[in-house]
Amino acid sequence: MSYPTTRPATWFVTGTSRGLGLELVKQLLERGDNVAATTRSAERLDAALGSVDRARLLPLELNLADEPAVAAAIRSTTDRFGAIDVVVNNAGYGFLAAVEEVTDADVRQMFDVQIFGLWNVLRAVLPSLRAQRSGHIINISSILGLTSFPGWGLYCAGKYALEGLTESLAAEVGDFGVQVNLVEPGYMQTDFLRTHSLGLPPTTVSGYESIREMTEAHLAMPGTQLGDPVRAASAIIEVAVSGKGSSAPTARLGLLLAGQGPDRCTDLRRGGGPRAGLHDGHPAAQLRAFRYLLALPGLVSLSRPGPPLFSRRSGRSAAHSMISTTARSRTTAAIASSPGSGWIRP
Repeated sequence: MSYPTTRPATWFVTGTSRGLGLELVKQLLERGDNVAATTRSAERLDAALGSVDRARLLPLELNLADEPAVAAAIRSTTDRFGAIDVVVNNAGYGFLAAVEEVTDADVRQMFDVQIFGLWNVLRAVLPSLRAQRSGHIINISSILGLTSFPGWGLYCAGKYALEGLTESLAAEVGDFGVQVNLVEPGYMQTDFLRTHSLGLPPTTVSGYESIREMTEAHLAMPGTQLGDPVRAASAIIEVAVSGKGSSAPTARLGLLLAGQGPDRCTDLRRGGGPRAGLHDGHPAAQLRAFRYLLALPGLVSLSRPGPPLFSRRSGRSAAHSMISTTARSRTTAAIASSPGSGWIRP
């Protein structure tokens, strides 16, 4: 994909009234790009934008699960701005409960947003991207699309599905000049862990005390996360503008812990680690290990040495830790992260 240089680029971004999506919209408008921003509440988006110039904004109040409405939103975008250059599928929310506590309605609502709604966007936008033989699709996954923990079963199910969908999509559309990236963030200072963005079960089941403990810990976390949404949004824009990763093969990432050898790379993904192991299967031990994961020093890409791009913590050397690749040929697209930030990959 060749990012436009002679005209403002046009971005179609979902989930924009809070968090990373909102920050991305702000930065794009400040750059002078065109932005079609979908939200459940255009009023909330307008209030959140404050004094940002809206001349190049098309706010779209949209239920992503409504396929005809999504198709109409894509048409409205092209009618207003012309060709769409970048699509960011960012809409989503968390859900913290034991698998047994998740209702059928909870599952369907999560997949309506994380998968079916996103699929509606892809189905509507891909014909034009293929026809113009250019474009960039950026799907926002999560660190919990790479690993899983007790209490996050529903959220992980959606993100794991998104990971598989995106990898297939990348292989299908590359020959049309369309680039695809996954963003896998961890904890950032957004509203994600507040109750208006984090689903909880209406009733709980006795015996899952460790999940109740994890829930309380997460509800107390807002304001303490190390990830910076401002730097995360900037990193996403950089990937789109630079096109980095467009020629890279698909690849698989692992984590290499500070001060540990390469053998630790796959340990963390599968459940090992230097503190209370994830592999022992006990939820309380997994919670302790989960907390350790959140305390890891900043991560940097092997293919891009330097300080973390969107960490709130500064002063870390690249020697402290890094993203590593496994034998399967996955290279990172560019992105460094913090303990609570994650990375972007092709």
